[in-house]
Amino acid sequence: MFFKSLVTRVIILHILLLVIGISVLTLFHLRREQGHLVGSTRQNATLLLATIEKAIFNAMCTGQNDEVQVILQSIGENPQLAALRIFSPDGTILKSAHPEEIGRQVGFNELALFQNRRDHAIFRYGDKELLGVLRPIMADRRCYSCHGSGHQVLGLLNLNYSLADTRQKLRESTQFFLVSTLVILAVLSAGAAFLLLRFVRRPIHSLAEQMAKVEQGDLSGRVTPLASDEMGSLAGSFNSMVDNLEKARKTLEQYHYQQMVRADRLASVGEMASGVAHEIKNPLAGIGSAIAVLADDFPEDDPRRRIVAEVLEQLNRLNKTASDLLYFGKPGDPDPAFVDLNELVNKTLFFIAQHPESRNVHRIKILDRELTPVWADEKQLQQVLFNVMINALQAMTAGGSLTVETARVDHDGQIMARIIVSDTGPGIAEKELEKIFSPFYTTKTQGTGLGLAICRRLMEQQGGGIRVESRLGEGSVFTIEIPIPSGETANCQRG
Repeated sequence: MFFKSLVTRVIILHILLLVIGISVLTLFHLRREQGHLVGSTRQNATLLLATIEKAIFNAMCTGQNDEVQVILQSIGENPQLAALRIFSPDGTILKSAHPEEIGRQVGFNELALFQNRRDHAIFRYGDKELLGVLRPIMADRRCYSCHGSGHQVLGLLNLNYSLADTRQKLRESTQFFLVSTLVILAVLSAGAAFLLLRFVRRPIHSLAEQMAKVEQGDLSGRVTPLASDEMGSLAGSFNSMVDNLEKARKTLEQYHYQQMVRADRLASVGEMASGVAHEIKNPLAGIGSAIAVLADDFPEDDPRRRIVAEVLEQLNRLNKTASDLLYFGKPGDPDPAFVDLNELVNKTLFFIAQHPESRNVHRIKILDRELTPVWADEKQLQQVLFNVMINALQAMTAGGSLTVETARVDHDGQIMARIIVSDTGPGIAEKELEKIFSPFYTTKTQGTGLGLAICRRLMEQQGGGIRVESRLGEGSVFTIEIPIPSGETANCQRG
């Protein structure tokens, strides 16, 4: 769980990079320091050897050969000098700061320096690490009287310098750098951790808390930006999102309240309208019958017959409005059964063909022969289909095409049967589309405004829906959808 934190992983990665980087720099510096110390020691040993050579040469030239041994022993008292000697090219020690080794063979390492023509090397004798420096003593004309002219190299001046002090300084330097590295690493790591916790983890934690509140529906919280960086920008974006959500929720609550008020008002109006329709329906029927009897008493050429016919037409219109009000106020419960939509479309088109307004309209049907039956109330479906087709005919007063299609569609795993009714009429304005399914809304001079509202209610009772798309000058497309029962559901419904 600890390593799942992004901040923890970043801190660990940062520390690892610091460790690697500082370790490489420290190692490089230590190697450089070691080279510098050893080089400085070699330089000092070489200078000392040159001084000794000059002193010995002066003593030999003045014939003071015994003074050479004195010089070597005097300088050899330096505790840092492990050996100071002169040996012949064959390795025999001629003079030495330690007289007991005169006449012995010099060590292999020192002789190898001469044989390999090197002037210095680092080697070990037991537990001692030594820097061996070699300098040949070349013959001079002044030396011919004693040594003859046949010897170019009179001897080899050898100095073995102890590196104990050098190594001690190097260890102290190493310890200092290691301690400094650890201190720097600790300070940088602590600083990085503080910055990450302060400017990354804390804002993220605060943002996560506020997001959890938003998820629970509390939109009152906001995140305080700590800096004008990416985290501050993220906090600002979150606050802006919450502000928009709060505005949207207030708008939605207001809209919901308006819809509730509207629904309550419609319910009251519907209840009142149903009562009024019920009260006037029977008197209208009586009035219509009485006027029809009176009309029979008028001669065929009596102008009053035309007036009576107009009165009867208006009475029929009032009667239809009252019937629509009663049906809208309390539609009947659906009586579902398996319905073949292709057959229903054919039947409805047959009825539409008898309608006077269909004379100049070309009817086209495109049926899906593989469409399976739906579980619905056939009469209510036919009422919806008939209403939509009649509206299409009435929209094409100058003629046009009425196309009816059936199809099977899949809505996120839900199989639906679809009926599409399209016309080539004048179309519906966009602002009218939002109201077209509202009760009592109509653009017709003789409409009640309840037809499409009833259609929507009937389709919702069937578990389906109805929608419309339209463009001015291009016509309208009504889409009716109803679920197709699955195999198991269909078997249960048949049973």
